[in-house]
Amino acid sequence: MSCSHIGDISRLQSPKLSQSVHREECTQCFDNQDSPLGIDVCLTCFNGGCLDKDRHHARSHIAKTGHSFTLNVKRKLRPSANRTDEEEPPAKMKKLAITEEREEDKYEYKTVLKCWKCDPENGLEIPEASDDPHVKSVIDGVMTSMSSARQSEVKAWEEEITPCEHTLMLEQHAIGPIAASGLAHCSKCDLKENLWLCLTCGSLGCGRQQFGGLGGNGHGLQHYEETRHPVSVKLGTITPEGNADVYCYVCNDSKIDPELARHLATFGINVQTQTKTEKSMTELQIEQNLKFDFSLTGEDGKALEPVFGPGLTGLANLGNSCYMASVVQTLFSLPAFRQRYYPTAAAHWATCQETLPANCVDCQMHKLADGLLSGRYSHPRPHQSNSPSAPKETNPLAHDTPTPVFQEGVRPIGFKALIGKGHEEFATMRQQDAEEFFTHLVTVLRRNAKKAGVDERNEPTEIFAFGMEQRLECGECKRVRYRVDSMDTLSVPVPAREKGRDAEGKTLYEEVQLKECLDTVTGTEALEYLCPACQKKVIATKRSRFATFPQVLVVHAKKFQLVNWVPAKLDIPVILPESDALQLDEYIGRGLRPGETELPNDEAAAPGLPQFNEAAMAQLEAMGFPTVRCQKALLATGNNDAEAAMEWLFAHMEDPDIDAPIQPAASGGGGAPEPSAEQVSMLADMGFTPAQARKALRETGGNAERAVEWLFSHPDDTGEDAPGGAAAGGSQQQKGPGGSTELPARYRLKAFISHKGPSVHSGHYVAHIRTDEGWVLFNDEKVVKADAESVRELKKLAYLYVFERA
Repeated sequence: MSCSHIGDISRLQSPKLSQSVHREECTQCFDNQDSPLGIDVCLTCFNGGCLDKDRHHARSHIAKTGHSFTLNVKRKLRPSANRTDEEEPPAKMKKLAITEEREEDKYEYKTVLKCWKCDPENGLEIPEASDDPHVKSVIDGVMTSMSSARQSEVKAWEEEITPCEHTLMLEQHAIGPIAASGLAHCSKCDLKENLWLCLTCGSLGCGRQQFGGLGGNGHGLQHYEETRHPVSVKLGTITPEGNADVYCYVCNDSKIDPELARHLATFGINVQTQTKTEKSMTELQIEQNLKFDFSLTGEDGKALEPVFGPGLTGLANLGNSCYMASVVQTLFSLPAFRQRYYPTAAAHWATCQETLPANCVDCQMHKLADGLLSGRYSHPRPHQSNSPSAPKETNPLAHDTPTPVFQEGVRPIGFKALIGKGHEEFATMRQQDAEEFFTHLVTVLRRNAKKAGVDERNEPTEIFAFGMEQRLECGECKRVRYRVDSMDTLSVPVPAREKGRDAEGKTLYEEVQLKECLDTVTGTEALEYLCPACQKKVIATKRSRFATFPQVLVVHAKKFQLVNWVPAKLDIPVILPESDALQLDEYIGRGLRPGETELPNDEAAAPGLPQFNEAAMAQLEAMGFPTVRCQKALLATGNNDAEAAMEWLFAHMEDPDIDAPIQPAASGGGGAPEPSAEQVSMLADMGFTPAQARKALRETGGNAERAVEWLFSHPDDTGEDAPGGAAAGGSQQQKGPGGSTELPARYRLKAFISHKGPSVHSGHYVAHIRTDEGWVLFNDEKVVKADAESVRELKKLAYLYVFERA
């Protein structure tokens, strides 16, 4: 059957380099090009749609947009790419660099052009259309362009290390050859490994422990701080080819020294005679990452049983995405998220006004809900071998059946790309902090609801909202001030009390009761404070209490300490109350009590500036930070958390305008310069409204990077300044912090997220979730029944606890 619209094909164009081509997977569900029906790629906007008879996302897209032509893409594994029973399984990857395989060598592709004007129900296939040179050019353009999935992934994991001005412009002090004894141990201690040679003066110092992988007292860093000599090389990593670990202390990063051989010759070191005797930092990183996994065997040594079905779908690791997977699995175990995004998925897909579902936060959340909760994608991984014993031969954890043990898991590439868009960290493939991602995701969902005009009180993110009452009392006049901060997580400090070391020398810590952590965070704290009533600095007391209780309480166990300003995680066991139940009635705040007198408001500072959180300001100033820096940090991080503000300060110490006076926001539109249309457009492309973008840029002096931070820290700010100087925050105050004052406040543990590794920004995250059938472990795509012992032990070392109100 011929197509009468064939002449319209001449208007089709190949995708541009900047366009995403969704040829691998449907943008509204996880059906992909490997399914029997394949994926239809719209040849106008390059959206990918499935052809399932019940979902028909390709047909719905055509009906909604009026686009006429699609390219059906099916993929099949080539027979040569399947291992036979006799072949050895591939060796476990040991190198950080991954050589990208050519897809055409692994798969066979079948494509056919379809016209939906001729057949609005299924699309009319036009096989002969590919004979036309223009059509063939368009098809080739679609198939050879970088797919949306590829655009969201890192294709090579080799660390990109480059020279810097300090290695290129290195000045050396010609001191002559260094005697062998001078290269034997650190100049300030007896360490003989993890030694770094200063390339300026030849001083030898030991490295920092967390960078060297072995012991280290940081004498190399100390030498830099004393002399400002910028570049050092790690002895033992020098090869005859002139390669070595080179570190620049000014850049605080690994660098390349193109003239390393010449620079070493100054000290009598001939690279041609060097032998590599120590592992490089990259090798140490790989070696350590290979250890970061959680046991999939029970107390009896048998493999934990994989589980399949609705609500038991794994998430494939996209490369350092376990922090995201553990948070997402936990969220979709909660009834509020299930009810909001799963039953309504089909209705949203039918009514969504966004032309490209890949750009719609709701579409991607509904897609995730469908992928995780439907059970459609939760089945054992298919295998090619016909041998019943094949799974056991290639996977010792497999069952005594010919079915492989684990599922493939769905790949949330579109979700990750959209949620991380515009964010300095979550847009990358680096490992991230699960608690920070949880906070970011909640912020994005709230901002999306506000943009859509949805009542936020009906959104699932409100189950986390609660108010924390902050009470400040002057130690002299005894006047008080109360304020309520809106919160979504309760961060509790976990005290570190060493009790010895294990056989490997690892520090062991005493167990800490969770109640002790709650007592600490709600206890009284003394601080220095400029009292507006006494008009002088006094010692004040600060105390936190719950103003309201959330429906779901997320507890963030802060188990780390700063070592050389780098947060190192500590494995401190936290013991939960009996039956994993919390009773929080004793921690409720009561507000201003009879007989208490309020402190006067301090209106003096600067017109147009907000009222800064006094307790947080006092804590920051007590650390030695200048007032203007403290104010900027609080403005950038929501004006309620001294710790978040401190982290912001460390990240922005080198900003050229860090000490510049804050420009007060003008209520009438004057004052701060109006942002450029280009800057507003850039932020609007990230999903913010033009009003939000303009206000964020005004608040941050036109700094786009800070404006993004400001927007994520002020999700409830619409950007529309009300008349008379009342900012849009007025409606925010009327909304209240969320949560309930109802007692009793009883909670039961629903899930916990555990972490292995030296830092929350490295290592591996998994989630344990309590289901009707018991505890289930979600370890990326691996979903198994958790044994009682692993739950008991990993619960102590959890990083995030999620409690449901009983």
